[in-house]
Amino acid sequence: YAQNEGSFLAGYVAAKMSQTGVVGAMGGQDDATINDFIVGYKQGALYANPEVAVEVIYSNSYDDPAIGKECALALHEKGADVIFQIASKCGDGVFEAAQEEGFYAIGVDSDQKYIAPETIICSMCKEVGDSIYYAVKQYMEKGDECGLFGTTWIADMASGYVGLSYGDAGSVQQVSVELKAEVEELMKKIISGEIVVDSTR
Repeated sequence: YAQNEGSFLAGYVAAKMSQTGVVGAMGGQDDATINDFIVGYKQGALYANPEVAVEVIYSNSYDDPAIGKECALALHEKGADVIFQIASKCGDGVFEAAQEEGFYAIGVDSDQKYIAPETIICSMCKEVGDSIYYAVKQYMEKGDECGLFGTTWIADMASGYVGLSYGDAGSVQQVSVELKAEVEELMKKIISGEIVVDSTR
């Protein structure tokens, strides 16, 4: 998945929403996959505001919300008022810290706004189920001639499997209509190749 592309949008929104000029990211561990999220996030934040500071911390955990909370509080102490969690269940601690301390958070992989709708402003989503359905359907219809198997297929923004979500229609919205429109324009530029998002791949 081109998580770097979706994370670019998350970084852009974070920088636009920040009041302190500092945004944060908490990764589960310091590896190529997690850093693929982070490089995109940094690039998007700097695209929105070249003066923004992006603070990064690694939890070295994917399942302990207490550690995630500690990491989020450490980032908040450095001034981060929007924090992107990239650490699965550990990221629930980021949401808890955000609720208690009054800063914003960004979810990952699926639409997580329902967890803390007052503090989660958006989520960077990977449409895993839809992409698997597409791949299986292609194979069932075309067999080996579908061209997907035996290769590395990147589910990216152009294919519609990576992007941002803002909760359901009834969710409280912190991201303005105008900022969402800017995100839509950025998506078009990424899909067209006008913006090339950094990657660790």
